[in-house]
Amino acid sequence: MTDDSTVWPSGAPKVGQKAEMTREVLERDIEMFTVMSGDRNPLHYDAELAKATKFNGFIVQGGVTSAILNAVVAEKLPGPGSVFLHVDWNFRAPVRPGDSITGAVEVIKVRTDKPMTELKTTVTRGDGTVALEGTALCYTMPLCRSAR
Repeated sequence: MTDDSTVWPSGAPKVGQKAEMTREVLERDIEMFTVMSGDRNPLHYDAELAKATKFNGFIVQGGVTSAILNAVVAEKLPGPGSVFLHVDWNFRAPVRPGDSITGAVEVIKVRTDKPMTELKTTVTRGDGTVALEGTALCYTMPLCRSAR
């Protein structure tokens, strides 16, 4: 049997535990994500084309929308040393520059034999609309700093 303190040196997360972060999405986010990813979809740049779609205007890339979940997982829950192993996300509504978004996670399963958690994940716009929902499987490795 594995000792939880060796699997989770800082203590295992608890089922039901929650964390969230909020930020405003900027037009600059589209530009920076484009540089990083190469995603030049006209829905992010061509005002006339974007206005004529069901989105009725510019939308940010899905990677910009989901990125807040990376921050919540790495900074808050499960916390530093955590990485996504698998995500299952449904994009429900567009996010636009100027929107405030809140990324939230809730622990729905914790393994005691490995430092893994399953999370319910959501990104909600400031108007209450859920833009993204789904689940994520995370692995949390212990971090140690070497003496300098």
